[in-house]
Amino acid sequence: MSWLKRRLWASAAVAAVLVLPCVAETARMNVFYGKPYVDVMVNGQGPFRFVVDTGTGADAIITPALAQRLGLEDVAQVRLTDPSGQGEQRTPVVQMSSLVVAGVNFGAVRALRHALAGEDESCVGLLGFTLFRDYLLTLDFPKHAMTLEHGQLSADGDKDVMTFKAPEGVPVVTLAVGRVWIEAQLDSGGTGLTLPETLAMRVKFAKDPVLFSMGQSVATRFQVKVGRLADDVRLGPYVFHRPVVEIHPAFPRVNVGAEPLAYFAITFDQMRGLVRLHSEQTKLRLDEVPARMRLLHEPDTKPPDPRLVPVG
Repeated sequence: MSWLKRRLWASAAVAAVLVLPCVAETARMNVFYGKPYVDVMVNGQGPFRFVVDTGTGADAIITPALAQRLGLEDVAQVRLTDPSGQGEQRTPVVQMSSLVVAGVNFGAVRALRHALAGEDESCVGLLGFTLFRDYLLTLDFPKHAMTLEHGQLSADGDKDVMTFKAPEGVPVVTLAVGRVWIEAQLDSGGTGLTLPETLAMRVKFAKDPVLFSMGQSVATRFQVKVGRLADDVRLGPYVFHRPVVEIHPAFPRVNVGAEPLAYFAITFDQMRGLVRLHSEQTKLRLDEVPARMRLLHEPDTKPPDPRLVPVG
């Protein structure tokens, strides 16, 4: 995606009444700029394009334009913060009488009414990780499919299945950057492989990272740098060989975005805190410079010459 998306965390629970499927239900998952999108019906209208974002700890977000089109009134407010912990804002909550995706009717769902920074007008909503709390959710990037089903994952000694925790409703696993083991969130709504600045100072780069763009969260504006690591990144049995990474000073965790996740079919079992990552390859590469990030109301500036970005 060419824009940097605001990371949103809701401090209040957003409830959903679920109608559970008896068999696996699959929907076409379109992938644009590496990110997954599905068609969603809301209150019997649509389909509307929503992004599936495991990096957002809320059930759903819809744009003010969609809320107005559907005639949805505000029913509450929640407090939003970003991972930097440096600020917050309050945003309205609306209630949808029905939300249907992949043939599953989630019934009445409350959604945050908020602009989706980093999305064009064709995307009018977001499905967050917690919406799927009662399902096995599979995002199969190679096959462009999203599946919802009942069942459970079983531990397999960290071959394909890993444990995760979900602070703020976002899945967090452990991976290794070189010899440094650190927590990382699996974020299908993100872009590339992102390191916090505190970690970047502890690992080796093939060349010094360079400024690539400016970024912005709910409360923070910051510089984004890129560079190629001198070491590999290990996620379970999978190894990214000396990947190109982004460096964000505002966020505390490694972020595994849609570009590295594109190799996998990923299944989340939220009830048991397990995630399965499956790929036909075990040695993976992230060689391309991330797409230029753009901010709303950003002043016109010339992007850096891509030839100056150290990628090996």
